[in-house]
Amino acid sequence: MAHAASVGSTMHLAVGGNPEAMRNVVSIRRTAFAESNAPLPHGERAKQIMAAHPEVRTLFKPDAWSALWTVLLVALQVAIAITLAVLDAPWWAILVVAYVIGAFANHALFVLIHDYSHNVVFRTARANRLGAIFANVAIVFPAAIGFRNYHLMHHKYLGIPGLDGDVPTSKEARWVGNSWWRKTVWLSMFWAVQALLRPTTVKAMRTIDGWVLFNAAAMAAAMAPILWLFGWWPVAYLFSSTVFSLGVHPVGARWIQEHYVFREDQETYSYYGPLNRLSFNMGYHNEHHDFPHVPWSRLPAIRAAAPEFYDHLYHHRSWTKLLFHVLFSPQFGLHNRIVRPMPERMKDVVAA
Repeated sequence: MAHAASVGSTMHLAVGGNPEAMRNVVSIRRTAFAESNAPLPHGERAKQIMAAHPEVRTLFKPDAWSALWTVLLVALQVAIAITLAVLDAPWWAILVVAYVIGAFANHALFVLIHDYSHNVVFRTARANRLGAIFANVAIVFPAAIGFRNYHLMHHKYLGIPGLDGDVPTSKEARWVGNSWWRKTVWLSMFWAVQALLRPTTVKAMRTIDGWVLFNAAAMAAAMAPILWLFGWWPVAYLFSSTVFSLGVHPVGARWIQEHYVFREDQETYSYYGPLNRLSFNMGYHNEHHDFPHVPWSRLPAIRAAAPEFYDHLYHHRSWTKLLFHVLFSPQFGLHNRIVRPMPERMKDVVAA
């Protein structure tokens, strides 16, 4: 791998992981992204796992139980929002409940939207889109369809600026730098970064289509009766839950865990801590990228079936510890990402 220029090269143990996987862990204060021409490991590793453990093929089927979890979580969040309004709870109490309960619930709904995006809840794309839109209700702003569109591009073009909306922009990374307060502002506003900034970087994707408009109309229709009957505070609770679930919160660290570099030459990272139980196993991210058509409920079974492919990889065990590392370590910045060059076949598409 050809790495970009960086400043400082002191090696030290980073956050979480098992001792074997941590031997080659480095955290370097970078001033540019690390560049790579190496092929993505996920497709090849998946082939090797299926050859060594053909039983994993039995995991490739939808899990419709996610639809029930979707209904329960949306109902829970709407019920909490309305109850707080009926009880005339003060603004600070609404924020506390949103941080302590709502963030976990809305993060779980984001994970379910993720599964709908991969068509692993229902058998048809249309049904999965509708399920994702229903899960979107408690999140307030229309995110389900846009996430689906950009996330599937993320899998196909992982680490390619201009095609993978998960890659920070150069200006974004330079502004954040390694400043603790700028990293805090960035993570606090990550909902806006994901919803407003990153889509502008992916020129090959239509930002607006019929499903996106339907998603927006459905959110407006869902919020209208709540606003009419109970005022703004229920919506404020739901929106605050969303902001916390994407921001300065233990589950907010999940968005950092997945692809920011904590060991040289490793691009994707899993989390094997207790919060997976509240997050539909979203921490199993290497397993997910290897087998994106396996639903959340069966991701641990992949690692259990093929531990020799995963146990040596660096992984995290605490999102909370990771959150503090991200915010306060001068070694961590948004340049801690691996990027790949634009494929020749896509250059004209992106330039159009």
